[in-house]
Amino acid sequence: MASSLIPLAEIPTVSLLYKLKRLVPVSHPLARPCNAFNDTISLIRNDITKLQGVDCIVNAANKSLLGGGGVDGVIHRAAGPELLDECRTLDGCDTGGAVITSAYDLPCKQIVHTVGPIYELERRRDKELPESLLRSCYRRSLEVAVENDMTSIAFSAISTGVYGYPSEAAAQAALDETRKFVENPEYAGKLERIIFCNFERKDEIAYEKLTPLFFPLEDQDASHTSNDIESQPESDG
Repeated sequence: MASSLIPLAEIPTVSLLYKLKRLVPVSHPLARPCNAFNDTISLIRNDITKLQGVDCIVNAANKSLLGGGGVDGVIHRAAGPELLDECRTLDGCDTGGAVITSAYDLPCKQIVHTVGPIYELERRRDKELPESLLRSCYRRSLEVAVENDMTSIAFSAISTGVYGYPSEAAAQAALDETRKFVENPEYAGKLERIIFCNFERKDEIAYEKLTPLFFPLEDQDASHTSNDIESQPESDG
């Protein structure tokens, strides 16, 4: 993966990924085709701190908001010490919530910090709780972006690292929640680009597999569809 900055214009949309055959259409998608949505959603595998021209990026934070490992640490280091100073004024964030800060030395305008669920911990409390909390992370991040007049947002893969959320189950929840958001008349057209920026290959594979279910190709040729069973998201049990 390149270490140089990646301009927003060079981040591929779902529409382009279909043309490049990086995404394989499915014969029984879970949503109706919409070219406008496919021009809005983007996938890329890179360091999220290298995305240039994106209004805000989403940090997979912990409850303290004071930095940590993984992407959280990378974002804090790239943003500089002023980010930590601002986060100290926020009194933390609940799991499933989202707050916004300035981006400081990063090549974006703002950072949305969201706290994802620790998969096994929340699952022991309630089997459905991890998904509910993860969906809240994506929904609240999108809402916070719109509330702050952002027009583009890039997500890191929330909870799929040390928090242990299975990559396919996480991608399914994120894509489904995002689809619901872009279909909501209240938010229609307010975000021009929604980017899923994965760093780990396992997360990229999950998004490439599941995106066609929620953002299908319009006027797709059935002869190029993938096997229906193989295209369905795996159950997390």
